[in-house]
Amino acid sequence: MKQEILERVEKAIDKIRPHLEADGGNIEVVDLTDDFTLLFKWLGNCESCSMSSMTMSGGIEYTIKMAVPEIQKVEPVNGYYHPAKDTL
Repeated sequence: MKQEILERVEKAIDKIRPHLEADGGNIEVVDLTDDFTLLFKWLGNCESCSMSSMTMSGGIEYTIKMAVPEIQKVEPVNGYYHPAKDTL
């Protein structure tokens, strides 16, 4: 089941990937946790972009959750914006 969900996630990301790549960035799925939190890594320009929180909520999270409703949360593990860093 996890593999099937990850395949659907990748297909969803592929829909927005050209927009990320146009700005010199990308994302990579790191893990899908047991509580259906999708962890991803910012790549390229996305890692240091101050607009990554907008990209996160308005693009990545929305697109993934619409395509894969099983996903409960979408969280970056690095970059300018990520929840663990913002709570420190």
